[in-house]
Amino acid sequence: MDKPAVHIVGAGLAGSECAYQLARRGIPVVLHEMRPKKMTPAHKGGQLAELVCSNSLRSDDPLHAAGLLKREMEAFGSLIIGAARHAAVPAGGALAVDRDIFADKVTATVRAHPLITMAWDEVTELPEGDVVLATGPLTSDAMSKVLLGLLGDEYLYFYDAIAPIVDAESLDMSALFAASRYGKGDGDDYLNAPFDKERYLAFYKLLTEAEVVEPHAFETTQFFEGCLPIEELARRGVDTPRFGPMKPVGLTAPDGSQPYAVIQLRQENLAKSHYNLVGFQSRLKWGEQKRVFRTIPGFQNAEFERMGQIHRNTFINAPTHLDKQYRLKSHPQIRLAGQITGVEGYLESAASGLAIALYLVAERAGKSLEPFPNGTALGALSRHLTESKAKHFQPANINYGLFEDLPGRIRKRERRGHYAARAHQQLRQWMQIYGFEDELPAASAATASETGSSETTVSETAPSETAASETTLSETSPPSLAEQAG
Repeated sequence: MDKPAVHIVGAGLAGSECAYQLARRGIPVVLHEMRPKKMTPAHKGGQLAELVCSNSLRSDDPLHAAGLLKREMEAFGSLIIGAARHAAVPAGGALAVDRDIFADKVTATVRAHPLITMAWDEVTELPEGDVVLATGPLTSDAMSKVLLGLLGDEYLYFYDAIAPIVDAESLDMSALFAASRYGKGDGDDYLNAPFDKERYLAFYKLLTEAEVVEPHAFETTQFFEGCLPIEELARRGVDTPRFGPMKPVGLTAPDGSQPYAVIQLRQENLAKSHYNLVGFQSRLKWGEQKRVFRTIPGFQNAEFERMGQIHRNTFINAPTHLDKQYRLKSHPQIRLAGQITGVEGYLESAASGLAIALYLVAERAGKSLEPFPNGTALGALSRHLTESKAKHFQPANINYGLFEDLPGRIRKRERRGHYAARAHQQLRQWMQIYGFEDELPAASAATASETGSSETTVSETAPSETAASETTLSETSPPSLAEQAG
């Protein structure tokens, strides 16, 4: 290697995406991963990009912020999104994956690249030169000490929980019905366990009275609002679960009635042998989980492939320490990617790794590259990390609340279309200015052959119409999505 390698610590979604994007643009990479030699509390094996919580990358609707972010990433030949489409399982309007096929695809693609060298070790001291820390929310004790030395005591954490996975053969399918909310996807992408009022109230009582795993005495329990344990959610009120993960709206039982509440089960793999309890992340003791969850309709003999768990997730105070290119202000050669930055979720983690790679490529070429515009999904993520108030900083998934405000007054039902149209326009302009659009055909073809995804560009994936197509946009409004696609 005649060029100095970029050292990436952590081969999760952010690290794998970053390594791939650098390597396919000619930058050598040393990708460090401590698993399987040293495991984390949540991982099961040594594959790259192993999914430890849900198997969903959220909505694939191009007008949804998560769907928009996927399309922006695909414009740069994203490894993670390509692998997700290759490993997709039915999930209504979401992009969910068979987690084993997904991890196998990412692992094979990364390990096959001649410019990526795998280093199966725990990094306890920072390498020289350009370093990307993508150690994730389960950063090892040794690396946590390194970060503490770099950043001081402004180092935050919160508790996260993962949902149980159940063996399909152990379920009584006669007590369940197949349906997607509002008929999305194929219309029957989820299994649903229906509750009448009496059974729901009995389940609620068991849930709120069951024993939980308590944190250590010296640790403060600070849950991420977007991933609350189901029992924690239930303690906020008897109807809170019915307006959250157990909501019955949009679902009709085979007899034509609407249940009082439901629990949805999402397919975990292509074989349909395992199902995930959607929104049922839990910190109940394992014996309590079995006792309580076996009262769910159809679960009386349920066997669990994985129980719900709780673990401490680590992240930094990003507004204090990061700039918009994910560099540490105090040490610009060190960049942070993934959930340790304060982005939340698989999709957002991978997006940060992709962005860092593009910034590094430009820096190595001696070019000045402005950060992604705040009206794009990629730019909105770094905006959240750098412009939020440090005192109240919390991890966040991509959502339109992170984007730069739209100009003027726009009716609520029309806003998604305007946000998406502006994002496509700004990203295309940014790509044209910095020369990335010129590489799209070759990049997309390469990604398609390696990950099994279809060739994608920004314009091809732009939605064809706004959410309110009957409304005429004013002269000061963004161009329509049809104009962007054209």
